[in-house]
Amino acid sequence: MGRQRRNRISGQFAAQLVEMLESPAYRVLSLSAHRVLDRIQIEFAHHGGTENGRLPVTYDQFCEYGLHRHAIGPAIRELVALGFIEMTERGRHGNGEFRTPNKFRLTFRPTSKAAETNEWRKFETMEAAEFLAQAARKTPAEPSQRSARSKTPLRAVT
Repeated sequence: MGRQRRNRISGQFAAQLVEMLESPAYRVLSLSAHRVLDRIQIEFAHHGGTENGRLPVTYDQFCEYGLHRHAIGPAIRELVALGFIEMTERGRHGNGEFRTPNKFRLTFRPTSKAAETNEWRKFETMEAAEFLAQAARKTPAEPSQRSARSKTPLRAVT
């Protein structure tokens, strides 16, 4: 019988450049941002390594993966600001068929029409990456992303 390879991976995997893992942008990511990035990469794998730019991930899928509902928005904004993902289509909440998920593109993976863009490479220092990551996490959601309930003024009870 032939020799077995010891370095063989027995399941599906998500390869990442060591350069990206060592980059200042990657090193300052919060735990929530790491989880969001991992969940989007899982979705990429579920699509057979295709459909980058049209990867749908719902808030429920992020929650099932271990994220707190209130941590998802800041983590997504952080990943966009640091150049790891692009939100190609904003989802909307609603009932039944009116609900649509956000769709994402991993910038370090090619799409069917273009090569990877690797925006995370523009950060040369930890300080610059950390400053932008903190600012992105603290930025409030755009009014179009907030629920209708938060737009309704409070009425005094008489």
